[in-house]
Amino acid sequence: MELKDYWRTVRRRWKLILTTVLLTVGIAAAYTWTVTPQYASSARLFVSTTPSDTADAYQGNLFASQRVTSYAEIVDGRRLAGRVADALGGERTVTELLETVSASVVPETVILEITATDPDPIEARDIAQAYAEELSDLVPELEAPGAEERTLINATITDDAVASDEPVSPQPVRNLGLAFVLGLLLGIGLAVLRELLDTTIGSNEDVEAVTETPILGHIIADGGAVRSQPAEVLGSASPWAEAFRVLRTNMQYVEVDHEQRVFVVSSSLPGEGKTTTAANLAVTMAMAGQRVALVECDLRRPLIASRLGLDGATGTTSVLIGKVSLEDALQPYQDTGLQVLACGPIPPNPSELLQSHAMTAMLEQLRSRFDTVILDAPPLLPVTDAALLTAQVDGAMVVVRHGRTTRDQLMHAVERLTNVDAKTVGVVINAAPARKSNRSYGYGYGYGYGYAPHPTADDGTGPSAQAGRRRGKHTPVR
Repeated sequence: MELKDYWRTVRRRWKLILTTVLLTVGIAAAYTWTVTPQYASSARLFVSTTPSDTADAYQGNLFASQRVTSYAEIVDGRRLAGRVADALGGERTVTELLETVSASVVPETVILEITATDPDPIEARDIAQAYAEELSDLVPELEAPGAEERTLINATITDDAVASDEPVSPQPVRNLGLAFVLGLLLGIGLAVLRELLDTTIGSNEDVEAVTETPILGHIIADGGAVRSQPAEVLGSASPWAEAFRVLRTNMQYVEVDHEQRVFVVSSSLPGEGKTTTAANLAVTMAMAGQRVALVECDLRRPLIASRLGLDGATGTTSVLIGKVSLEDALQPYQDTGLQVLACGPIPPNPSELLQSHAMTAMLEQLRSRFDTVILDAPPLLPVTDAALLTAQVDGAMVVVRHGRTTRDQLMHAVERLTNVDAKTVGVVINAAPARKSNRSYGYGYGYGYGYAPHPTADDGTGPSAQAGRRRGKHTPVR
């Protein structure tokens, strides 16, 4: 991964990073404010010899430097702890004292520092002072076991232990600062790990890594718009409606050599939003004054009729078996100008019907009557219906769901189309975050939502756009 990849990962996974940071800081804060404060008190001893002349003074200093390290080890021993326990009146056990006391030698000196910690600052002072006094008495006993011998080394208390007003632990600023840094590093690490393990499509780059097929649009995530009737929600000046207007405009630059075009709308797997995309795109085109037909070709799990509130008893299968004519089976959708061909009775052999001569004839009729025909087909991976159907028309638009469709699924879906010499005209990213959608459109929605373009306005369908196409300008809207 390059530096820009890490930055992109941080931007995409910022919620995970923020959650990790807040969690670690919260744990550190809970620990800091619930742990019992500890107070420390220290006493210092100076270890020295009693030289007889100057030459002996140097040797004595070396001897004292060696001895002071040994005395630090004695502080951690049970013998001195037992004497201190007796001096304190037996209120503390030897084990308790060993857990609260530590000793260290001040670098490049013969000074020994004994530190005791305890929840009570007075107790900490008393323990440190008792250790210093008992060690001062123990040193002569160790260095001159016989009473008649004179000790050559002494441990003199230079600084008595005093009670502290400030606890040494916990330290809120340090704990929270370390928790923040640790949480940030851990969050970034988890984000990078998840990015490496996550194969779902979450950006344009993910699509471009799989196929060179152009991205025709980003449909933002809007649960309310999905559940609403397209005729109602697409008539408003909302981000959802604007996303489909952009998709409609970009679709005009696909197969520009054909005046009447037929497209399949499919996806890799169910639940990625192909039916919603097909229905809303068809309504958007029809509202712009185009002659559009929406045909239900998912004869296994039809959803068009229920989504648009139409009668699904008569439709595609009825026309294919010759029960009714195409003219009689088409239904108008409210006052949008869209003509809809529902599914009709669900057949036992969907694949055979979609590959029949009757299907070819019906597609020719639709192409001759409408400017654009949109076929809502089954998903590409579970069945071959969509791929075989695409081979008979101008191409397929593949819908992928942001954060759900994987790169492998999209790759295999495109391969299904390629294997039957069918054309993939574009990819639509569905359920994309609103902020991502805004960036994709360039201008965003900074001018507000107060203006709703007229169907004949210059959004790719008006006179200016038609003049531009005559001049050969076919740049898709980004």
